Amino acid sequence: MLFLGAIVVWAVTTPFDRNGRVLHLYSCFWAQLYFYVNPLWHLRVDGREHLPWHGPAVLVSNHESLGDILVLFGLYRPFKWVSKQANFRLPLIGWNMSLNRYVPLVRGDKPSIIKMMRLSERWLERGVPILMFPEGTRSADGQLKPFKDGAFALALKMRCPIIPIVLTGTARVLPKHGLVMQTSAHCHVQVMPPVDVSGFDDVAVLRDHVRDLIVAEKARLESLPARA
Repeated sequence: MLFLGAIVVWAVTTPFDRNGRVLHLYSCFWAQLYFYVNPLWHLRVDGREHLPWHGPAVLVSNHESLGDILVLFGLYRPFKWVSKQANFRLPLIGWNMSLNRYVPLVRGDKPSIIKMMRLSERWLERGVPILMFPEGTRSADGQLKPFKDGAFALALKMRCPIIPIVLTGTARVLPKHGLVMQTSAHCHVQVMPPVDVSGFDDVAVLRDHVRDLIVAEKARLESLPARA
């Protein structure tokens, strides 16, 4: 039923919403239903005011589980996902990703990476943010893996800000290689202030700076007392 709703939204809004913002916001609602209907799942989003409604930005987040997808839709701001191409073949959810014109990627495939970067540049030129997981894959133990260069090279080339996002609590929803969603979850999304890339001219320096910000903020959030 939700996918049929997505088709209706797509058909009605496409003529006047060339960037698919309305369909994306509908998809945000679709993903958030899991939290709305489950009293044992809790999501807190802080710093949403740092996200643009209009204008280019590269959003980067740590990646702990498939639950990250659900909570990041809770940002309720326009953006295009960069996601594994295999996800686009999933029934219903993958079809909705195609309707949203999210950006597919085959990890480790150079032509696919080049195509992904070009598509991302086009969306940024149209004032639509891109969201990427710079670790490239989910962390198995919750510790941040090394960041890849793509998101940071993109931000430097397009001269747009990078917005770091920190997730906690999502690893317990559906851990890597896990098949069963946990019955309870307390997830937190912290959007950090944008990083102005004008002070950087080296991808590696920018990459490491943003990773250090995310590591420090994640440690701070995990040290806070658990909320009921």
